[in-house]
Amino acid sequence: MMRSGRFLRVAAVVAASVALVSAGTATSSAWPAAVGGVRAQAVDLDDPAKKDIAMRLVSSAENSSLDWRAQYGYIEDIGDGRGYTGGIIGFCSGTHDMLELVEEYTDRAPGNVLAKYLPALRAVDGSDSHEGLDPGFTGDWRAAAGDPVFQAAQDDERDRVHFGPAVARGRDDGVRTLGQFIYYDAIVMHGGGDDATSFGGIRERALGVARPPSQGGDEGAWLHAFLDARVWAMRQEEAHSDTSRVDTAQRVFLDAGNFGLETPLEWAVYGDGYRIG
Repeated sequence: MMRSGRFLRVAAVVAASVALVSAGTATSSAWPAAVGGVRAQAVDLDDPAKKDIAMRLVSSAENSSLDWRAQYGYIEDIGDGRGYTGGIIGFCSGTHDMLELVEEYTDRAPGNVLAKYLPALRAVDGSDSHEGLDPGFTGDWRAAAGDPVFQAAQDDERDRVHFGPAVARGRDDGVRTLGQFIYYDAIVMHGGGDDATSFGGIRERALGVARPPSQGGDEGAWLHAFLDARVWAMRQEEAHSDTSRVDTAQRVFLDAGNFGLETPLEWAVYGDGYRIG
């Protein structure tokens, strides 16, 4: 979810500077095809180094920072109709995942500072209401963020609800590390459901234009179709209508043929430039 308090500045699209061949990495044509058109690769997005890159990329869009580990205590209502948004991946009080996170935390640490809000979180689930949460919830969330148990619960719920499903779907579709990241970022913002503006609906819209490698399609064409569908979905919500996390980030890597999400990476989100490597 796009964070509040950001004002777009005029900025040129940051060009990607990824030297795939000279760095000894494989280009698209160098990847061997496997049975069913699924391409093999050395690592997936769940490789620890690639996963950290994914977390930093998402944090640049979600928190305007590459320091994703500093975001456990983030919480605010960004006015997108989903109530409070908090933590490393934007758990929302109105979309069930914040409730599940606090339930998991309470299972691991009964009597924690957030446990008392469980009745209110159940009551506001599916709405943007703060009833029963204000005025203490945000302060207690920030306090809980210093607890390693709460941090671990955020990590695990992120992996269960967002990251794991994205990697699994990417493998099924035969896309490499970049494609798996593209799926992950879409699930972070839109959720993993099947309605028109959720991940399943975005993927279905893309299928009207192209086919993934597992169905014999070209990987680049498929990911462009998916990103086109993603942009359409983002523009259905005013709070998410800035599409720079696609246009000047993911599309830059894709245009460069960086299917392995190899560093160095250069991109921009909301006009701010970032670099890894």
